[in-house]
Amino acid sequence: MLVYAVFGDPVEHSLSPAMQNAAFSALGLSSRYLAFRVKRERLRDAILGAEAMGFGGLNLTIPLKEEALKVVVPDENAAAMGAVNTVAFEAGEIRGYNTDGQGALMALEGAGVRVDGRRVLVIGAGGAAKAIARQLSLRGVELSIANRDRRRALDLAALVGGRGYGLEDLEKLVSESEVVVNATSVGMREGDPRLLDGRILREGQTVFDIVYNRETELLRDARQAGAKVLDGVMMLVYQGAFSIEIWTGRKAPVDVMEQAVREELRNR
Repeated sequence: MLVYAVFGDPVEHSLSPAMQNAAFSALGLSSRYLAFRVKRERLRDAILGAEAMGFGGLNLTIPLKEEALKVVVPDENAAAMGAVNTVAFEAGEIRGYNTDGQGALMALEGAGVRVDGRRVLVIGAGGAAKAIARQLSLRGVELSIANRDRRRALDLAALVGGRGYGLEDLEKLVSESEVVVNATSVGMREGDPRLLDGRILREGQTVFDIVYNRETELLRDARQAGAKVLDGVMMLVYQGAFSIEIWTGRKAPVDVMEQAVREELRNR
């Protein structure tokens, strides 16, 4: 039996085990997917240990995606973004990939949201934000990036082709944007502060929050404002599907994976 895993800190909120185990079962694979809490400073040890124990592959979540570059050989996309969310052990080499941006784009398009040529705001400048911003940039969006650390937003904007701002500019940026993407972890926990004043959201916008373990205040505010809302579930599903295809070469059962995630959320 092959073992796969997600590493993160925290990781207890992860829905990946339920999702990926459902996928492996549907594919008839004798595999098991587990979650392990791994501190950033121990990531190298954890990845090398997984390779030594014959793991089939890994996913990485907060705060490990950027740290992984010190351990893996990244593909072009992961190297360009400086972040890894999928690790594969291939012929004696530890390879790193990033499927977050593809997953986010598939989630938007699957919900009928056209992004080409539109004004899009990405909030955040971490690993997920980098991957999402790059994919959006490749689709020719008019991209703005806002982050608590303005310098990181400017650096990311320079990398992918966009404009960088601090969070103090959010009110203006949100009012101008057709699509707003929260690519931070804010909202993951009950009691997290609001990213922005929900009263500045409006009908006709799309608000996409990559948090998937609960309905965030941002999405509640957006729904109340009449905006189209997307949670992070389908991004999770699609990025996980791409991971399975990297590990196994098999087409992932997306419908089965979504059903497993939705059911797990209902049971929590």
